Amino acid sequence: MSDMRSVPTLDDVAKTAGVSTATVSRCLNSPDRVVERTRRRVMLAVEQLGYTPNFGARVMAAKRTFTIGAIIPTMENAIFARGLQAFQEELHEKGYTLLVSSSAYQPKIEEEQIRALVARGADGLLLIGYDRDPALYRYLQRQGVPSLSAWAYHPESDHPTVGFDNRASMRALTEAVTGMGHRNIAVISGITSGNDRARDRLAGIYDGLCKAGIATDRLRVIETPYEIENGATACEELLRMGDPPTAIMCGNDVLAAGAMRKVREMGLSVPEDVSITGFDDIELARIVTPPLTTVHVPHREMGKRAAAALIDMVEKRSTGGVIEVQSSLRLRASLSAVSA
Repeated sequence: MSDMRSVPTLDDVAKTAGVSTATVSRCLNSPDRVVERTRRRVMLAVEQLGYTPNFGARVMAAKRTFTIGAIIPTMENAIFARGLQAFQEELHEKGYTLLVSSSAYQPKIEEEQIRALVARGADGLLLIGYDRDPALYRYLQRQGVPSLSAWAYHPESDHPTVGFDNRASMRALTEAVTGMGHRNIAVISGITSGNDRARDRLAGIYDGLCKAGIATDRLRVIETPYEIENGATACEELLRMGDPPTAIMCGNDVLAAGAMRKVREMGLSVPEDVSITGFDDIELARIVTPPLTTVHVPHREMGKRAAAALIDMVEKRSTGGVIEVQSSLRLRASLSAVSA
C-alpha cells in the first residue's frame, strides 16, 4: 500500500478556506481584487496544505510563461549586477520570473542562448548593446518574442532600447581630463570587436581629444578583456613606454582598479604621477584609494525602466521605443591637474 500523499489541488484549497475556486484564483493572481479577510483565509489554507499553483495551467490560459530571459556578457564582475537587480525586482512585482545567462562576450554563445531561451518559452529577452547578427532579430520577430537592448543608446536605432549614450558620456569625461591640462593621454579599452559599448567609449575619447585640439594619431590604446589583472598588465606596459602618459583613461572601473593597483606596485602614486579614470561607477570606484573619477551610469533606473518597457511589449501595450537614461560625471581624487 502506497503512503504517498496526493498533491493538493485548487479545489482542496477552496474547500479548506470555504470559498469558491474562482476566489482562490483571484487571491493568487490578482490579490488586490480580494478583500483582506478572505485573502488571509485563502493564503492560510494554501500554507496549511502546501499548495503550489499549477504553472502549466496558468501558461495555457494566458498563452505566456511569465518568464523573461536576460543574456549578459559576463558574471565575472559587478558591471551588470545593480541594473539586473532592479530589472528583476520590477519583473517580480509584475508576476514574471527572470532567467539569466552569460555569453562571455562570445557572439556564438549568445546566439545559442537566445535560441535556448526562446525554446524554453521566454516571453521576452533583455539583450546588452546592439552588436549581433541582424538575422537574430529576424528570428526573434518570426518567433513572436520581443527583445529590448540596454546599456547602450543610439537615437537612430529602430530596435527597442533603454540605455545611455556611451560615446557622449566618455566624451564628457575626456573633456574633464583635458580641462585639467592633460595632453599625454593613453587608453586601456575593452575589446571593441563585437562590443558597441567599448567602441563608442573609445570614439568618445577621440571626440574629446579632437575638441581639445589634441592630435589623435599617436593616442596609445591597449584593448583587453574587462578584468582587474588585465588592467594592471596594460597599465604597466603604458608606464614603461618612453614618454609615459600623465593620464590613463580606462574603459570601465574594473580595468581602472587594476591600473591603480599596478601604479602602487611600481612605487608610483595616483594622481601625483599619473591620473586614472574609469567608467560605470560601480561600488569598486568609491572604495579604491584614492576614489576613482568615473562616469556614473544610472544602473537601477535603467534596469527598472527596461523591465517596464519589456513587459509592455510582451503584453502588447507597446511595440517599444528608444529611451535614454542620463549618465553623469563623478570627479574624484584619482584625477588631478597636470603639475606645472
